[in-house]
Amino acid sequence: MSDNNLFDKIVSHAKEYGFVFPSSEIYGGLAAVYDYGQNGAELRNNLRQFWYLSMTRLNQNIVGLDSAIFMHPKVWKASGHVDGFNDPMIDNKDSKKRYRADVLIEDHQEKIRQKIQKEIEKAAKRFGETFDAEMYKSTNPRVMEYQQKIDEMDSILKEGLESGNLNLIKELIENEGIVCPISGSKNWTDVRQFNLMYSTQMNALEGGEEALYLRPETAQGIFVNYLNVQKTGRMKLPFGIAQTGKAFRNEIVARQFIMRMKEFEQMEMQFFCKPGTELEWYNYWKQARMKWHLALGTPQNKYRFHDHVKLAHYANAAVDIEFAFPFGFKEVEGIHSRTDFDLGRHEEFSGKKLRYFDPETNESFIPYVVETSIGLDRLFLLTLAQAFTEEQVDGDTRTVLKLHPAIAPVKCAILPLVKKDGLPELAEKIYNDLRFDFNVFIEDKDSIGKRYRRMDAIGTPFCITVDHDSITGNDVTIRYRDSMQQERVSIDRLSEILHKETDMSALLKQL
Repeated sequence: MSDNNLFDKIVSHAKEYGFVFPSSEIYGGLAAVYDYGQNGAELRNNLRQFWYLSMTRLNQNIVGLDSAIFMHPKVWKASGHVDGFNDPMIDNKDSKKRYRADVLIEDHQEKIRQKIQKEIEKAAKRFGETFDAEMYKSTNPRVMEYQQKIDEMDSILKEGLESGNLNLIKELIENEGIVCPISGSKNWTDVRQFNLMYSTQMNALEGGEEALYLRPETAQGIFVNYLNVQKTGRMKLPFGIAQTGKAFRNEIVARQFIMRMKEFEQMEMQFFCKPGTELEWYNYWKQARMKWHLALGTPQNKYRFHDHVKLAHYANAAVDIEFAFPFGFKEVEGIHSRTDFDLGRHEEFSGKKLRYFDPETNESFIPYVVETSIGLDRLFLLTLAQAFTEEQVDGDTRTVLKLHPAIAPVKCAILPLVKKDGLPELAEKIYNDLRFDFNVFIEDKDSIGKRYRRMDAIGTPFCITVDHDSITGNDVTIRYRDSMQQERVSIDRLSEILHKETDMSALLKQL
């Protein structure tokens, strides 16, 4: 199956089984805006909870926050978003489609990386167990030429973005023969900068009506509350503030399903530390965040670190955690050392001191910040892409989402074999006993095999079949999603089994 076909299947599966719907679909939908269905909402909540608990419950020095979407306009002036929150855009004159110029170049680089990987795979087959991939990459002329091309493109892209010379970026696109994915043509406009913030109005502001913005990130809500949290929580450096919430960006190039949307959710943690220790904490969180991702069961080779070609003006280190989506490696999470830029700017623009007093050294200073920022929607898509599996079972194709039981939308399906003889009543009793601790579901329509398949398709890890022997023996058949193995267990043990397999603490203990 081609990667494009796989991605199309994932998107179709998401709608068919109640994970993601186009927003306002009965009116024709709204571009780059989506709604989460009944199963999607559960999966999303579970992923959010795993992140939030891993940050706040497992770290004594990290606390939560829930800041407002609306903020004073000066917040965005101080942060630099009003003047500098731009993306380089380019239009194709034939397709009339607009693209982010840097993304076009990154996609082109990814194709070259795939060529490198194919060369390595061919060599590995040829040389067998003695093959040294790293040695081959540093000595093979063709691979070295490919890598040199990638490095040269990085250098030009960095120079163009940092200097503001967008002509360099257009020349790079033209020299590399990068074509429009829709028209296949190279008929490009000049590269231009577009501000991504949505503006609105609020009449009640002092001094007349001023422009407000829908927040393009959640981090600033943490920074402006830094002192409130530090003082009321009696927090000592180093400490962190974590929050999840909606953000909004006027993405001109919204594509790839929920990968890039105009309305999305971020999960961010800002870690405040003493100046001079920030790179130590940057490396700590870089490794800690990768460990968090791997705890969900995704193989290490599906992830990679990608250092930023161009550092933001406020950063002295930045890296992305990228995942191998069906359409290539793309960013899921960023770790950034933001220095003292944010607090320093807010101190300057607000006139309020945002300093930390260290009683041990008798010093007062602006803390440095290390940020971890992950997109919940991208994590959701990553989770679907990794879990989506098609297997051949007895000549039929079984579609199953192999989700970790702790994040599965439905933990257990209760399936009475028939709709009579007291089986529905017993199923209802089991449901009532389990529903306070688990999201459980009763289904009695269609054959037991079809019901198993529907539960497989939404990732339900356990199915409980209630049959006639259950009435007399007080036991049921429990079926395991991944292995499809079945065993007879006492009804009295069901809660114990589900707790052991689906409790979020099983995930948290891996960290």
